Amino acid sequence: MDKIKVGVLGPGNIGSDLMYKILRSKYLDMKVMAGIVESEGIRRADGMGIATTTDGIDGLLAHEDVQIVFDATSAAAHLGAAPKIAEAGRYAIDLTPAAVGPYLVPSVNIDRIGSEKNVNMVTCGGQATIPIVHAIQSVCGGAEYAEIVACISSYSAGPGTRANIDEFTETTSKAIVEVGGAERGKAIIILNPADPPLLMTNTIYVKVKDPSAGIGAITKSVEGMVARLQEYVPGYTLRVPPLLDGDKVTVSVQVKGAGDFLPVYSGNLDIINSAAIATAEVIAERILNEGGAE
Repeated sequence: MDKIKVGVLGPGNIGSDLMYKILRSKYLDMKVMAGIVESEGIRRADGMGIATTTDGIDGLLAHEDVQIVFDATSAAAHLGAAPKIAEAGRYAIDLTPAAVGPYLVPSVNIDRIGSEKNVNMVTCGGQATIPIVHAIQSVCGGAEYAEIVACISSYSAGPGTRANIDEFTETTSKAIVEVGGAERGKAIIILNPADPPLLMTNTIYVKVKDPSAGIGAITKSVEGMVARLQEYVPGYTLRVPPLLDGDKVTVSVQVKGAGDFLPVYSGNLDIINSAAIATAEVIAERILNEGGAE
């Protein structure tokens, strides 16, 4: 079966995990890993027979057969790379909080993939919680306010995550509104230093407009969304089912990583990578159906 060639920009933990996920995709072909210095991630990819470059986005785009670029660098770096990717006519899957393109949460708005060639995967917390916000507000006449608290192990928060905490809260808050459907949104991230490391846990609070749908309808909608997420994130589970108190709904979810490259407690990195792969596979399948494989 033909596959679409892809490149990963950023050979850190996220980029390395992406590489392993791409290698078992039936639609994607891992062509090149790009960084700006020699690193463990570059050496790892090279040792697996994958092309590498330390010339960053320019070195990646020199591979003219690469049609999809995963950017696993930083918000600031993507702002510089995005115009180059666009000028080269490639698709960009942005895993940073830069949000150059529209927010994409596969279980909610995969239909945004069309003419858009740069889509943003929001944040790890956004991927884990925005679907639940959407599921709740969709059966309760909307949501006046939604707040999410993403608790991740400090062991799975690398330099990139720590440097982007402000962008995390801003981007996630905006996406709670734009994708989740709430009128106002707020995001909080907590780095938990517990040892042994704990799995990623997310708590979602939603103030709904019309709670008369009842807990049964809310629970059914949330469970349906959880099932859709599990199609591409098997370790996503409902930790605490919906609780309805007046016009407020509380839900807790947990994410266990697949363990492809990162430890299973790194569910925060696993869910955004899995969402990125699911998005890229939809793009790749569309390219293949249109006869655009190179």
